[in-house]
Amino acid sequence: MARKIPLNELEVEIVKELKAYNDEVAEGIKKAVNDVAKETVRTLKTTSPRSMRGGKYARGWTFKVEFESPEDIRVRISNRTKPQLTHLLENGHAKVNGGRVDGKPHIRPAEQAAADKLVGAVKVVIKK
Repeated sequence: MARKIPLNELEVEIVKELKAYNDEVAEGIKKAVNDVAKETVRTLKTTSPRSMRGGKYARGWTFKVEFESPEDIRVRISNRTKPQLTHLLENGHAKVNGGRVDGKPHIRPAEQAAADKLVGAVKVVIKK
């Protein structure tokens, strides 16, 4: 049931409710960002090229929370074991004795899928 608020306290109550909504949305978005990052790492681990020598590159994908505040979060997804190979495997490279090796796009599709999933998750959080 709705409660009665004196007119002079209306502003205070509106600000309090908006802050509570803001905090709830911020927490939901942070959880969504972490969930999407975990899923993207799993995707990259399965879609990354594997060498005959054990697949250290594919196993090396991880994510780290770079910055977190009450209203903001920034996550970095990277390859901790072979970071120097990411652009070579994604875009291709020249061979030692001439010629080129074709790239195997695996980062860009995972990034696009993560962006789409995050947009959907944020919409769900905001509608609650």
